Amino acid sequence: MPKYLVLYRSSADAAEQMASGTPEQAQEGMAMWMKWFEKTGPALTDFGSPVGKAQTLPGKADTGLPIGGYSIIEADSAGAAKALLDDHPHLHAPDATIEFLEFLPMPGM
Repeated sequence: MPKYLVLYRSSADAAEQMASGTPEQAQEGMAMWMKWFEKTGPALTDFGSPVGKAQTLPGKADTGLPIGGYSIIEADSAGAAKALLDDHPHLHAPDATIEFLEFLPMPGM
């Protein structure tokens, strides 16, 4: 079954988002994520993690909105992967986007 790398982007990086909320907001946010984890079930092969600021090579290439975290899901198709991401909790954040990319087989392996 195809696997997909899910990238969470937002105008504020993950560290800024986590530092700016109250403990109650953090708890509410995690409750939304836990609900999505449960909804996704075994298709969610790696919960992922928030990530720190990207170190971009070479130098100062413009990479767009910061990546705040990732997950890995399995789905029969890109359409099925998209359905798993509908109403994702990350999409409730301001300026938030989600990218998902299919892992391709390594040539010759």
